[in-house]
Amino acid sequence: VERSLRVLDGAVTVFDGVAGVEPQSQTVWRQATKYGVPRICYVNKLDRTGASFDYCVKTIRERLNATAAVLQLPVGAEAEFQGVVDLVKMRALMWRGETAIGEDYTVEEIPADMVDRAEEAHEELIQVLADNDDDFAEEWLLAEDSGEPLSADSIKAAIRRAVLANKITAVVCGTSFKNKGV
Repeated sequence: VERSLRVLDGAVTVFDGVAGVEPQSQTVWRQATKYGVPRICYVNKLDRTGASFDYCVKTIRERLNATAAVLQLPVGAEAEFQGVVDLVKMRALMWRGETAIGEDYTVEEIPADMVDRAEEAHEELIQVLADNDDDFAEEWLLAEDSGEPLSADSIKAAIRRAVLANKITAVVCGTSFKNKGV
C-alpha cells in the first residue's frame, strides 16, 4: 500500500456505512497523509441495516482528524435508501424502483422533510470552503453583499482547490451494490 501511495495523484477512500472508519483504514489514511495524497471519501452500503451516514462522517472527523466537507446527504436509510441530496446544486437525485443496475434516476426537488437539514448542510459546506480557500471566502463575501447566490461552478472550483491542497476531504455517499449514488 505504501509503495502505491507514493505514485497516486489522488484516492477515493471507501467506508462501510455501518462500520464507519475501521483500524486498517486509519493506517492507510496516515500513510496517504504522509505522502500528501488528496482524498475523497465515499460512504458505501447505506442500504444495509444499521447504516448511518452521520455516524460515518463523525468517525471520519474524529478518528482521521479530517476536515470533512459533506457534499451529499442520503435520502432515506437502510432498506428505504432512495437517493442523495446534492448540496452543491441543491437538488435531489432519486432512484425510484429497482432497475437492474440503477442507471435510471431522476433529478427532483429536495424532499420537503429534508429541506431544513439540506440548507443547514449547504451552509456548513460553504463555511468549510470559506475557511479553507481564501479566494472562495472573498467570492462568498461579495455574493452575500450583493445578495446573489453562489454559482455551483464556483463551489465546485473551491472544492477542487481545497481537496487538491489537502485542506478538506470531500464526502459523498451511496450504495454501490445497487448502483445508487455512484
